Amino acid sequence: MTDDGKKKRGGRDRLRAAALRYTPKKDGAPRLVAKGEGRIAEKIIALAKEHGIPVTEDPDLVSILSKMDLGEEIDPTLYELIAELLVFVYRLKQKYVEVLKTR
Repeated sequence: MTDDGKKKRGGRDRLRAAALRYTPKKDGAPRLVAKGEGRIAEKIIALAKEHGIPVTEDPDLVSILSKMDLGEEIDPTLYELIAELLVFVYRLKQKYVEVLKTR
């Protein structure tokens, strides 16, 4: 996920991104697996798109996630927000599957 595009730093706008992973049988909650600004954020987004992982923008969530340590599970106070993102991802995946069936 990305922020609304940019964060001011030294007179320049900087792209920010964070990535979560959730493996239900392994993880108690989604984990932060990547975060970064500038070129690192661009690479996170490019890798996500390359692997068919949905990308969404949420500046508040990226701000919170960027303060976490890599590998850390999200805080329970974020469960509802992350659940909304997972619903978005699952719906997107379902639409993709339906499109493939019509081809």
